[in-house]
Amino acid sequence: MTQVTINVNGKPMSGTVEGRTLLVSFLREQLGLTGTHVGCDTSQCGACVVHVNGNAVKSCTMFALEADGAEVSTIEGQAAPDGTLNTIQQAFQDHHGLQCGFCTPGMVMSAAALLKDNPKPSEAEIREYLQGNICRCTGYHNIVKAILAASGQDTGAIAAE
Repeated sequence: MTQVTINVNGKPMSGTVEGRTLLVSFLREQLGLTGTHVGCDTSQCGACVVHVNGNAVKSCTMFALEADGAEVSTIEGQAAPDGTLNTIQQAFQDHHGLQCGFCTPGMVMSAAALLKDNPKPSEAEIREYLQGNICRCTGYHNIVKAILAASGQDTGAIAAE
């Protein structure tokens, strides 16, 4: 067992882990941050996306020890301290970019990474970027609309499905 300390959503958090403990397990089981979902355990679905040192990472593919000393942002850290939704979260709500909600944390975290690197992505760029995230409910149309809206772009141009 090894001590790991990670700055999660701006707060230092520590725990003791085995070398094989995945970051997603550490976040959920030891830190109680259950917003990061485990959908597949095989890096296919993207429900576990978090940001590590500013980069989008599937937390089911990273050991907690690899994140020792890192800055980690999870879905719990996206809203304002008073609980109001950030721009991306609000756009997902306003444009019905979720149904069951299981993929939503990973989608929001992926969208945040995309918009950080590409503030005005096209519909095609959004769809390409989200290839690592699986949604079984919405068919992606409203998710793409939400990301376009969060980037300040007109969503009327996106073709109806």
